[in-house]
Amino acid sequence: MTKPKIAVIVGSIRPNRFGDKPAKWILDLAKARADFDVELVDLADYPLPLFDAPASDFWMPTPNPVAGKWQAKLNEFDGFIIVTAEYNRSIPGALKNAIDWAYKPFMRKAVAYVSYGSVGGARAVEHLRNVMVELQAVSVRHAVHVGGSDFMPIMMGQKQWSDISANFVPFANDLLENLSWWTKATKTARAADEVAAKAA
Repeated sequence: MTKPKIAVIVGSIRPNRFGDKPAKWILDLAKARADFDVELVDLADYPLPLFDAPASDFWMPTPNPVAGKWQAKLNEFDGFIIVTAEYNRSIPGALKNAIDWAYKPFMRKAVAYVSYGSVGGARAVEHLRNVMVELQAVSVRHAVHVGGSDFMPIMMGQKQWSDISANFVPFANDLLENLSWWTKATKTARAADEVAAKAA
């Protein structure tokens, strides 16, 4: 079986977003491992319209070409790390919209979270976990939560991400260990399903 492939998804499209910093950081930590390949996927590169299809891609082909490109990109991966802000106790609208455009690419795959917000983006992650249940994805338990007291000084130019990132490495290591296990497990199960389907 080929090495699993993981996408680090940057879930905010604001021009002054903080998410680039933890996304690049978790990408580099993941690249240092030997158990999977990893790639950055920036939501800003996919200018999706508000979801307006008659149904999701679970039920019908997607009529929008940008959404089709987004789905095709996600289909390349066996698991995901979603880097998300917390907006008004939930996830960014652009991220929710992108997920609504792409049900099938998440099915039976593992997902981990890096979040930031006033309480570490915990409320955004809880919403994402519920969304992923509906998409038949598997959320890993461990996550990285960057609180407001950490990221606001960086946003204000008073600190650099490198000043605090070492504090989150133990949490990132737990996240990556769990993501690796669940990604391999789900990849193996999907492969077995494909073999069974061909034999039927």
